[in-house]
Amino acid sequence: MYELTEKDVEFYLENIPGVVVINMDGKVVYVNDQCAGYFSMERQEILGKHILDVFPNSKMISGLAKDDISLEFYSSYLGIGITIQVPLFRDGQKVGLLEYDATQDSQFLYDLSDGYSRFLDEELKHLKKEILKLEGSKYSINNIVGNSQAILRLKEEIISAAKTNSTVIITGETGTGKELVAHAIHNLSNRRKSRLVKVNSSAIPENLVESELFGYEKGSFTGALKEGKQGRFEQADKGTIFIDEINQMPLSIQPKLLRVLQEKEVDRIGSNTSIPVDVRVIAATNEDLKDMVRQGRFRGDLFYRLQVIEIRIPPLRERLEDLEELILHIIDELNVSLGLSISGVAPEAVQTMKGYHWPGNIRELHNVVERAMNYAKSPILQPEDFRIGESRGAGGIMEFVSSHPSENPIELVRNKAERLLIISTLEKFGNNKTKAAEYLQIARPLLYQKMKRLGIE
Repeated sequence: MYELTEKDVEFYLENIPGVVVINMDGKVVYVNDQCAGYFSMERQEILGKHILDVFPNSKMISGLAKDDISLEFYSSYLGIGITIQVPLFRDGQKVGLLEYDATQDSQFLYDLSDGYSRFLDEELKHLKKEILKLEGSKYSINNIVGNSQAILRLKEEIISAAKTNSTVIITGETGTGKELVAHAIHNLSNRRKSRLVKVNSSAIPENLVESELFGYEKGSFTGALKEGKQGRFEQADKGTIFIDEINQMPLSIQPKLLRVLQEKEVDRIGSNTSIPVDVRVIAATNEDLKDMVRQGRFRGDLFYRLQVIEIRIPPLRERLEDLEELILHIIDELNVSLGLSISGVAPEAVQTMKGYHWPGNIRELHNVVERAMNYAKSPILQPEDFRIGESRGAGGIMEFVSSHPSENPIELVRNKAERLLIISTLEKFGNNKTKAAEYLQIARPLLYQKMKRLGIE
């Protein structure tokens, strides 16, 4: 029997294009000469360095969070390429990530794209035009950052919920990460090999909600597809359906949703036959459903059917001990997408941020950190980089006005306050301009006009 030697293994690794391995700290622990040459560096220059110091555009840091082999596309100063990322486990414990190049030549990628297009033209031309896009679970419980008691308790509740098929209602303020929790439950459950189908109740026009959820038969109404259409519940069969913002579900649809939960079957529009479905329902709300029931805005029977398992996500202000870890996690993510190499945050900046209320929670924190990274003049984010609040008191206002001597002071301060209010309101409602306009008690066209005038993207 032929036995491999260390020289054999080294020879094989050297002939794989672009092999680089990092540990869980992001430090390079192995790189082959071919990859080192690609970076125009010697192997010994690279070993021990953080991967972002070697290749700022690397996606390996975000890849550390994944437990499965993944495909990554790169577009950088080195050109366009495709890599394969392979998580490394030893004795059941993840120890790092290996990445190698599927292609290092942009022209090869263009040829591949052209060839694949020709293949699709030939092989798929007889298939129906609408191809169902499979949806999977993007996040796992490892994506929930923090070690506060509130977060540890949240993770325990997620693990418990994942053991059953009972309906789950996730409650929490806007921006706390309700979708992430839904993904984590699905990813830990025995349904993880099937689909997680997402529905945002506020994003579907009321007249289309029924057909989207339950589907329809051919010829059911004007404009219907002639072959009919599966609803989201059918698409989620054997898997999980996540209904976000269920508090926005129209009252007219709620009895039909209740029937699906009770009878485990759906009725397509225009059909006399019920279709059995095996679906686990996870719903989320940023409003108190009990209050909505009392106000007659939500059905009580549906509320009690949903509230088998309730998971409350704590707002950021209740777990400020996680703030620094969250900031560092966001920095790592954004370094890749922004092409930056920010390495940390000053303790005094974290302390300052702990004094803020964080009405927009994690979503607001993400925006604040992204802005800070764009303003940063050093690798460590400083207090002045974070623009989460404005100077209070006349001194701060006068300093601001003095820096714009050519402008009308009253108009200047008014515009500044109006701009901050609109930005914070958009963050509060996840950039939903309809809800922001309602909250500000102005028409949506007027909101767009103000945004344009005040330079709000």
